[in-house]
Amino acid sequence: MSKDTPIYVTRPHLPPLDEFLPYLEKIWDNRILTNGGPFHQQLERALCDYLGVEHLALFSNGTLALVTALQALRITGEVITTPYSFVATAHSLLWNGIKPVFVDVDPRTLNLDPARIEAAITPQTTAIMPVHCYGHPCDVEAIQKIADNYNLRVIYDAAHAFGVRDAGGSVLRHGDLAVLSFHATKVFNTFEGGAIVCPDARTKQRIDHLKNFGFVDEVTVVAPGINGKMSEINAAFGMLQLRHVDGAIARRRAIDALYRERLAGVAGIRCLDDAGESVANYSYFPILVGPEHPLGRDALYRKLKDAGVHARRYFYPLITEFPMYRGLPSAQRDNLPVAMAAARAVLCLPIYPDLGDTDVERIVRLVVQS
Repeated sequence: MSKDTPIYVTRPHLPPLDEFLPYLEKIWDNRILTNGGPFHQQLERALCDYLGVEHLALFSNGTLALVTALQALRITGEVITTPYSFVATAHSLLWNGIKPVFVDVDPRTLNLDPARIEAAITPQTTAIMPVHCYGHPCDVEAIQKIADNYNLRVIYDAAHAFGVRDAGGSVLRHGDLAVLSFHATKVFNTFEGGAIVCPDARTKQRIDHLKNFGFVDEVTVVAPGINGKMSEINAAFGMLQLRHVDGAIARRRAIDALYRERLAGVAGIRCLDDAGESVANYSYFPILVGPEHPLGRDALYRKLKDAGVHARRYFYPLITEFPMYRGLPSAQRDNLPVAMAAARAVLCLPIYPDLGDTDVERIVRLVVQS
């Protein structure tokens, strides 16, 4: 890219248009546009194979998938979750009439801190909703142990965790359900889309009913469902994207490594720990800008923006700073010191497959030469 071309924190990877045209021609020929058509079915099977899971239900977006996951497990009362996430995490709780209870995050990973969970459990607590922040896996064993001890459900917001693995396989196998986002900015995208990873066929069947108005057949409705179905065009694009996703992740890995090399030892700049090639998908590249940096986070953010580099303070503000949440007792700032500090320091630098090494070098120079 030229120095005058804007650079954003992430951009969707678009394969050549001529590769997509045969998919569109098939849709035009068979006249099936939605309602679980051929590409929808193909993509569900292909994603199960790629991700190493047995059952998966596609959705039109990740937010509707979160809302439906909570309904599928009949979650009520209070749910313990993180303030350090995109607002859809907590919004899905409010849409279901559930009270979010926020606890602080781990300073090393910025994921929900298991050591803080037990103190937040009350007789009304029914579930835990952690987030695999930036695609780094949560401490799934510690969280599951707490859930088992208190008979709680666990729903993972895995919006960032496409393809992420741990020592035992896909990180998506943990919890009662895991929810993915296929938004245009994600490592794997379907323009807009999402999915729920299900532990068994019966749960998937219930979720499939809920995402289609509760219909079982033409004359039978069994639940107050919504319209969360993924269209054939989105599914077809997903099939095409799946052919390119390994290359996209490999390029992200290379960009991540270059950033780490160039930013090592820079005063006031801390990179989060590398999750490791065996587990990471390199979905984001967050840095924490400390007081030793001559500009500070917000001034550096503005400097980059003025230079055409649109980094993002992700996640700032915390969810708990928004008016619909700030009145909750668990949202008080002194309850969330680690998350507050991270929100004030974080800056996600651009990372996407089309970003060139020269672009990375230019971004680094802007960060370093302050």
